[in-house]
Amino acid sequence: MDVVVTGVPLPFAPRLALDVPQVIVGEFTNRAEFEQQAHTTFGSLQWLWSGEDDLRFDKESRELVAIGLHLPNEAAPAKAAVRITGGLPTRQGGLRATEVRDFGMPQATVLQCDAEAAELVCLRDLAVLDAPVEARIGIAPGLALLVQGGAAVGWSLTDPARYLTSGYTTPDPAPPSPDTRQRLAECLTLFTRPLVDEVMDKESNAWHRLRVTERALRSRREDRRRVEILHRLVVRVIEDHESW
Repeated sequence: MDVVVTGVPLPFAPRLALDVPQVIVGEFTNRAEFEQQAHTTFGSLQWLWSGEDDLRFDKESRELVAIGLHLPNEAAPAKAAVRITGGLPTRQGGLRATEVRDFGMPQATVLQCDAEAAELVCLRDLAVLDAPVEARIGIAPGLALLVQGGAAVGWSLTDPARYLTSGYTTPDPAPPSPDTRQRLAECLTLFTRPLVDEVMDKESNAWHRLRVTERALRSRREDRRRVEILHRLVVRVIEDHESW
């Protein structure tokens, strides 16, 4: 699908829902409402086992109106040192499709988040790192598509802790604490390969990190709404695997 960049990005704040897990953008409050838009929109949409991200365009205006970007379950290796967006300016704008038809939008396969969770970067694959990213298009507050060779090859979310939520609920409008940002980065590492495989295999170092993170989240009193979201997810991982 060919698209052009318009002058107006989506006005809706992204929702980083690790329990889904997706970055969700649009004027809807649950998955059912999102899928109801299928009658008035076109684009990509994940169906069972399809492995697609969700980008929906209005049939009349052909403007982008809704987004659902899945979080990869694999972390980029540390030696990859993903720095592809450093110094790259962001062009703010929406997207308009050149024609009305459905298309495929494969999900990103690897993610990287720095220790302070300043930016979450998700890439189509590690081959993206073989050449520079040419453009970053800010399609919603904090959310940008990464373009290489004229194609979307990934996306980035600046200050992802700001948008942390559960399901389709609106994120806390207050800024996140520095500790929440660090805990989010820890959780993203714990919930992705290779570390999540080590948790499943009962590797002692991985379980130690998991329990240290759980205790730190349980004891926090600041930024409670976000902290409780992370704590529930960590507890669920522990409960799912400790009895294996």
